Formats: sequence, structure tokens, C-alpha cells
Amino acid sequence: MTEIFNSTTLNNVNAPSFGQIVSNIFETQKQLNIIEKLWASWYTYMQNDILATGLLFFLTHELTYFGRCLPWYLIDKIPYFRRWKIQPSYIPSDKEQWECMKSVLKSHFLVEALPIWAFHPLCKRLGISVSVPFPSLKTMCFEWCLFFILEDMWHYWAHRLFHYGPFYKYVHKQHHRYAAPFGLTAEYAHPIEVMSLGFGTVGFPIIYAYFTRDLHLFTITCWVCFRLLQAVDAHSGYDFPWSLHNFVPFWAGAEHHDLHHHYFIGNYASSFRWWDYTLDTEAGPQAKMDRERRAKLKADKTAKKRI
Repeated sequence: MTEIFNSTTLNNVNAPSFGQIVSNIFETQKQLNIIEKLWASWYTYMQNDILATGLLFFLTHELTYFGRCLPWYLIDKIPYFRRWKIQPSYIPSDKEQWECMKSVLKSHFLVEALPIWAFHPLCKRLGISVSVPFPSLKTMCFEWCLFFILEDMWHYWAHRLFHYGPFYKYVHKQHHRYAAPFGLTAEYAHPIEVMSLGFGTVGFPIIYAYFTRDLHLFTITCWVCFRLLQAVDAHSGYDFPWSLHNFVPFWAGAEHHDLHHHYFIGNYASSFRWWDYTLDTEAGPQAKMDRERRAKLKADKTAKKRI
């Protein structure tokens, strides 16, 4: 079993129940915050790091994903919110929600479960820590921002590739079954797409850990949760006045990704707008008009130079 505590020892580690272990750690480890105490209690109670990490990752993934999908399902049932629906003429039926949910669950158990359960041995080889205390908030924020930027870059190019010929026909077409996305469709995709785009979420923390030998599993767990929340919200189909992109201009969000599903091309990035803006792959009528305007200005400028 991995040493959970970096600089302290735990009394009565053989406590028979989880409640007793929690109580013991809360009483003896005053220097830890609440989340660190619960984290340490979990690993101490499980006494099996592979099982503890696998179960932690799997349950966190399921609770975060479906927990975030539930509010969007309820919002779809309330007519009041239709004023903020990006494509108000389409509301997913219960049958579509259920079919999508079954497909996503199947993918979770048959495609994602094995890598999740095999993750702890990889953590040990890469020096990914599970001990407490956690890294500083400043360190974790830097790593979360870095992972968001790297994942967005990977997602843009991989997603753009999936819109090419056979990749779209045999793989990515499944994800585009719904031209008006809803929360559950975030992970409704072909297994090849799940694995390849999923690399952007898990692969970069692995690469980062390989080179730095200084990454905590809690940082990765939070990052996966943030990425899941972003993916579900981007597929929600709603654009509220309080949506993040209205305050952070380079954030993508549902308004950005919904155009991708509606027009089946453009807006390939996941979290940010800069790749699509810089490479001129923005989707929608407004983006098309802007491209035509820029092309006309460029043509006029070239014509004046010739004169």
C-alpha cells in the first residue's frame, strides 16, 4: 500500500470501519484540510491502492458526468428556459435521452473502465502521488490551465481530422446523429473517437508526469471533473446571459459548439475559440459573412496595388 502521509503517522490504521478511520484521521491530522482528510481516509480504508484509485476514478467520472447531465435534462422539460435554447425548435424526447444514455453507459463500461482500473500501476511508475497534503492551490491551478490549453489543441486537430472522409463516415458520424445536441450527447461517440479524443484529457497529464515526476492524483481527478463539466455544458444546447463566454470572450461553450452540430463543420475546438479564429474555421452564418468580407477587402487591396 502507498504511504498516504508524507510527514505524519496515523494511529489505529487498522480501524475496522470507514467511519472510525475518518474519525481517527480528523482527530489526529489537524494540519490537513477536510478534502485531504477524506482522501486519506479513503485510501487508508481501502487498503488496496489499485482498487481505491480505480473505484475513485470510475465513480467520480460517473457522478460528475450524469450529475451534470441531470440539470440539463430537467431544463429541457421546463418551457420557461426555451427562450435561451439555441435551437428552440428541437427538444430531445425521453426516448432519445434514454437511447443516448444506454449507449454512453455501454461505452463507459466497455471502453473506459479498463484504462481507469489500470491507472494506478501507471501512477506508481510515473511517480504520480496519492499522498497528503496536496500540492498548493497555485501549483494545481497552473497545471489545470496547462491541461486545458493542451487538451484544446489536441481536440481541435483530432476533431478536424475526424471530419475528413472515411474518419467522418465510419467514426465521427455517430456523434453527429443529433444536429441539436443535449447534455448526454457529450460522450455519445464511436469507441475510436472516445479513445482518441480522451487522450487529450488523460494523455497530457501522463506526459507531464513523465517529464516532471511531480504531479498529484488529486490534481488529475479535479482536471477530469472540470473537463467533463465543460464537455456536458458545451453540448447542453443553451446559451444563457450568464454563460461563461459572455464574460470570457475566448471561452467556447454551448453557443460555439452548437453551431458545429448545426452546420456539421467548423468550430472544432473544445474549450477555447482561438484555434478556430486563427485558422479561420469558425462555423455559422456570421462567420461565413466575416470571411467573405475579409476576402473582399483583401481583393480590393490587391486591386488597388495593381493600379
